[in-house]
Amino acid sequence: MGKREIHFCEKCGHPTKREIPEGDTHERDVCPSCGYIAYINPINIVGTVPYLGDKVLLCRRAIEPRLGYWTLPAGHQEVQETTREGAERETEEEAGIHAEIPSAPYILLDIAHADQLHLMFLARMKDESVNPGPETFEARLFSEEEIPWDKLAFNSVEKSLRLFFADLKKGAFGFHYIEKHTPGKFL
Repeated sequence: MGKREIHFCEKCGHPTKREIPEGDTHERDVCPSCGYIAYINPINIVGTVPYLGDKVLLCRRAIEPRLGYWTLPAGHQEVQETTREGAERETEEEAGIHAEIPSAPYILLDIAHADQLHLMFLARMKDESVNPGPETFEARLFSEEEIPWDKLAFNSVEKSLRLFFADLKKGAFGFHYIEKHTPGKFL
């Protein structure tokens, strides 16, 4: 994602300058007029790995980025929303499914180079019915062999699916935490 910068003060509109504020350890965008310091923090992406038996539900994206590619239902967490609430909302918006989502997260992909945290919850579907929203062309269940691996929207989706199917084979779903510092495929 690269270095994100704020060029104008959010409080007074004056141009900012890049510096390390007194008592801080990182460069920030600081307003020389009013002294406001802009803190840019990672983006939380929240979603689910919806499944029914040995199949996973994927959504074909009707929006950019990666229009037409397959993904798990996920998106940006909203303010004043818990990560679980955000995952439920995104799953409802993108897939329109009825699912049971436990309170404990399943996967945390800490993607430092992209300034993102991807927090995924398991979502056990109650039935096969789907009612995708406007961000999704179609949503459907796939077995591991049917997954369109070369048509997945993001590396994080592929990693989440591989973890899910490995856990399914073991018969146990544990928490996964993975750090990624450079662009490219997850190992």
